Amino acid sequence: MTEPQTQLKPQEPWIGARGRIGVIIPSTNTAVEFDCQQFMPEGVTWHFARFWVEQPDLSSDNMFLAFIEAIRDTIPLAMRDIMTAEVDYIMMGMSAETFWGGLEGNEEFTGRLREVIGPDIGLTSGANAIDAALKKFEVKSIAALTPYQPVGDEQVVRFFGESGYEVKKVIGLKCDTATSISHTPQSQVLDVVLNELDGADVDAIVQVGTNLSTVRLFPTLENMLQKPVIPINVATIWHAFRARGINDTFNGKGWLFERH
Repeated sequence: MTEPQTQLKPQEPWIGARGRIGVIIPSTNTAVEFDCQQFMPEGVTWHFARFWVEQPDLSSDNMFLAFIEAIRDTIPLAMRDIMTAEVDYIMMGMSAETFWGGLEGNEEFTGRLREVIGPDIGLTSGANAIDAALKKFEVKSIAALTPYQPVGDEQVVRFFGESGYEVKKVIGLKCDTATSISHTPQSQVLDVVLNELDGADVDAIVQVGTNLSTVRLFPTLENMLQKPVIPINVATIWHAFRARGINDTFNGKGWLFERH
């Protein structure tokens, strides 16, 4: 007599059972992976895809614009590739393009990504994540630190202004390449925040540029200044977690993860 065959039922992957987050980063970036590794809840996995940066020179406004133009063709390819890993959420680990063109430009950028990943999978971008974080703290005025040239700083001012914030000051570090952003001394960041950005009229300080890691420095600054001091990488991680239903908190990683 023939033995009945057991029908195997499809099962959800046990790796990343609470969330498999695909992260899209520039090929020049080393900070995003480091920062993500500071947040490792049980059952959540990070999956990184790099898009090629053919033109990493950021030494002038014109070169910065050439950088933005070059990555527009390679970002969708990285998104195409990461989708083959069956990730259930996408986090953008790059920021300049998400601010470009203000709110309208951000929507157009998101639309281009949706053409690759479809309408259903969750998506976090840097500009939207910081906006959501600032709204949690109900701030009205901000100051911002960037690694950009003035042409990039103008886009940051435009996005936050159109989002309803009074931008008191933006300091761009004018890093000369996309790779060298990660080499910025923490002492320089500390000096700029304390001596140039902070003020009684500033409700919160934000840092954009995902290759500049401030995950270890900014929680201390929050306690010193008694106001939100938010790195873009922490904001995107927080936004992706919360959107995915991952509500873990982390002590010592900043007010955003401690309070919201």
